[in-house]
Amino acid sequence: MSSTSQPWYVIGHRNPDADAIFSAIGHAAYLRATGNPEVKAGRCGELPERTRIVLERAGLEKPDLLTDVRPTAGSICRRNVVGVTEENTFMEAYRLMLDSGVRSVPVLNAKREVVGILRYLDLMQLLLPPATEGLAARTIHASLENISKTLGATKEGSENDADEEDHILMVGASSQDTAERRLKKAREEGNVGRYVVICGDRPVVHQHALDYGARALIVTGGYLTSVDLANAAQERGMTIIRSPHDTAMTVKLALCARRLSHVLEDGVQLIEESQSVSQLSRRLAGFRQDLFPVVKDGSREMVGVFSKSDLVDPPRTRLSLVDHNEFSQAVMGVEEAEVVEIIDHHRLSGDLVSREPVRFLNEPLGSTSTIVARRFREAGLEPDEATALCLCGGLISDTLNLTSPTTTDVDRELRDWLAGIAGVTGDAFAAEFFAAGSLLVNGEPEQIIGSDRKKFTEQGDRVSLSQIEELSLEAFEGRREALEAALREVQDSGGFALAALLLTDIKSHDSLLLAVGNEELLNALEFERVDESLFQAPGIVSRKKQLFPAVCRAIAKAGAA
Repeated sequence: MSSTSQPWYVIGHRNPDADAIFSAIGHAAYLRATGNPEVKAGRCGELPERTRIVLERAGLEKPDLLTDVRPTAGSICRRNVVGVTEENTFMEAYRLMLDSGVRSVPVLNAKREVVGILRYLDLMQLLLPPATEGLAARTIHASLENISKTLGATKEGSENDADEEDHILMVGASSQDTAERRLKKAREEGNVGRYVVICGDRPVVHQHALDYGARALIVTGGYLTSVDLANAAQERGMTIIRSPHDTAMTVKLALCARRLSHVLEDGVQLIEESQSVSQLSRRLAGFRQDLFPVVKDGSREMVGVFSKSDLVDPPRTRLSLVDHNEFSQAVMGVEEAEVVEIIDHHRLSGDLVSREPVRFLNEPLGSTSTIVARRFREAGLEPDEATALCLCGGLISDTLNLTSPTTTDVDRELRDWLAGIAGVTGDAFAAEFFAAGSLLVNGEPEQIIGSDRKKFTEQGDRVSLSQIEELSLEAFEGRREALEAALREVQDSGGFALAALLLTDIKSHDSLLLAVGNEELLNALEFERVDESLFQAPGIVSRKKQLFPAVCRAIAKAGAA
């Protein structure tokens, strides 16, 4: 399991409008106020300009941007990881693994980049090399410095003792004559300078090691050499190591002085932190590797590790969905998240399916922000001033300041309640809100189409409906050609039967409808057609309660023709 608990986000739909953003902020605050301090607001799209301005006025940071909530390698990995470096010795790694109770550890270089995985089996290969006969069986590649350190010994030698060399271990446990013959033969073969003689309190063998030119002498059992021998060894460059262990243990521990870099093999499977768990489960099923390092995307820098068992039932991001109830409108990866509740004011539709029962609150009010505000009041709570300002903004935006046909008495009552807490006047704040940041004047065509866009499927036909609210539509003619081209791109790329933009004049409460799509469907629309793609829509201000039902009727009419 991950070393950290999974986050809980409140999040609105894709291409979020003010209500989606502000109801997420408000409901996250409500959940924190009712005993869930870990809850945060999220968003799955860029902020509309008016929303950004309200957030700045409220002194709030914009919600976290979530593009995908599927469990990833980065979200399930253990980040407080026991690791070793390629400079560590066998003994250091073994003690660390033993103390930590792990059977595999990542091996890192000085930049914290993964260079391999170390397993107990790899340690056994260090301790028991494949060769069991001849010089190869007695040769270790290590530094005298590390040998002394592994033994917990004292050492008298040179600066070169820190260099790694191929050392041939020779235990001087046989007779003095036999030890001398072995060293003499090594000198004749030209490799005595690689010999490390290991023995206890045997002064004659000590002297032979010096006389024949051995690289080092390890005296076991805590015994001391003579002062004369020590002085002569220093002059001739022979290192003396005094081991506190007996000869048998000294030999075993000396083998543990090898560095890990000499046992690592290429081919360790690294996992980038953004890779989804669902894909990894299939991909890694046949791998024999049992521990997988997680690295930053595009690098080898370690983030954490996970094992195959972590893929079985990974912790999922908890979500409270607001202002929508369809997976097609939800943040990417919602199918693999834990949806704990849904709060919305739209019709029920789509393909939202949960694994467990969830709280579902759907009410025919003018905005989701209204629902959230009512939850505060019913619980005997008041949102803070900043949260109240946001909820007021969401309510005003979705009800066109209480003039939309979706408006209810509850919306009216709660707008004034929220405005009072926020220290503003409802109508004055609404005027400021709608005057801020004209998308029609300043926005790119793609931004205008995508800033508040919903996608639907009705009787098999896919429909894209966008809406912007403006204090004036005077700028429309100058932007029309570009907006129509953007709509056709949406239609072609998404396979929509209809792609439309409702441009609502807040002052007159009338709209223009710019629409492209199937000609039969366009002909069936019940609005006055000005030309090929433009319709007059007097009195139409609500996409949910007016435009969408009209589109549904047109689809039915076109299908029956």
